[in-house]
Amino acid sequence: MRYAELPLHYGKAPAWLFKRMVALAREISSVLVLEFGTKGFLERITDPFWFQAFSCVLGFDWHSSGTTTTTCGALKEALNKEDLGLAIAGGKGKVSRKTPEQIIQLCEKLGISDKKANELVYASRMSAKIDNVALQDSYNLYHHCIIFDERGRWAVIQQGMNEEISYARRYHWNFSNVKKFDEEPHAAICCNEKKRAVLNLTSKESRENKKASLDLVKESPKKIEACLALLSGQKTLFNWHLKVKDERLFMPRHINWNALREAYEFQPKNYEEFLSIKGVGPSTARALALISELIYGNKADWRDPVKYSFAVGGKDGVPFPVKKRVMDKAIEVLSDAVKQAKLSDYEKLHAIKRLKALVPD
Repeated sequence: MRYAELPLHYGKAPAWLFKRMVALAREISSVLVLEFGTKGFLERITDPFWFQAFSCVLGFDWHSSGTTTTTCGALKEALNKEDLGLAIAGGKGKVSRKTPEQIIQLCEKLGISDKKANELVYASRMSAKIDNVALQDSYNLYHHCIIFDERGRWAVIQQGMNEEISYARRYHWNFSNVKKFDEEPHAAICCNEKKRAVLNLTSKESRENKKASLDLVKESPKKIEACLALLSGQKTLFNWHLKVKDERLFMPRHINWNALREAYEFQPKNYEEFLSIKGVGPSTARALALISELIYGNKADWRDPVKYSFAVGGKDGVPFPVKKRVMDKAIEVLSDAVKQAKLSDYEKLHAIKRLKALVPD
């Protein structure tokens, strides 16, 4: 197994570097759109190895958590000022909360219909909610970017941080992978750590658990209260969370009863619609999942869905690609793009050198 770490690095890219990252990102993106179209660009940016290679050629320290935020920031500044039929909304921290209004503004600029704009806002909101609520892996989102084209096709790159260990986890979404937002929607999930127990309600194996949770919601909050009382009061289950030496079975202390009452009144037709209700957060989803498993026997999937990881390094030929051919193709595409891009000979030379450093001789 070859892997990589994404440690937390404080600070930001110096102005002289970021300025050049924006220029290089703009020129490479222009060539890629010309060669493969906006759909091809979106497919590449959500491939974890391609994204990593792209970050490297831009010149950023690729092994840190800042790779994601700085690369997306450079792309945002580059694409939103060009006429390539692409736009990026969102960013890090407080900027991510402005994503919906940024989407609307950028859709007006690209001539995207109100209907498509609302669909993009929904895609942005639900991809973030899924990775915070339906997938409970202890990595809390702090960065969210949605990239979309004139036809409303989209990709999301977002990142969560585990404050205890100071490592990041990156989530890649591509519109073509998403049949249902709440069932195996990811193009990739990247992290160096595979956890022992993760509540994964996006798994197909959690279908029955979600169905039972939805049935509970549609019956009434009183039924859920009765189930919670049963778990804490029944002798056979008394102190169950202490007897079972498994932290996954700990019931959350606080549940948003207002959100559950709203859900009961709304009567959501599926689990995705339930998750979309304002106020339905990780604790509420977890409590329902545990009730469904412990009382009704509908088990949730507790396996960590992380799919890719990266290793620390540089000159000695890392990252070591899990899919060597994919990484080689990314480097080939980027190398051709750099050669064709409108850059000075100096910039081209250094960009190609950085690409060559990705793989061993």
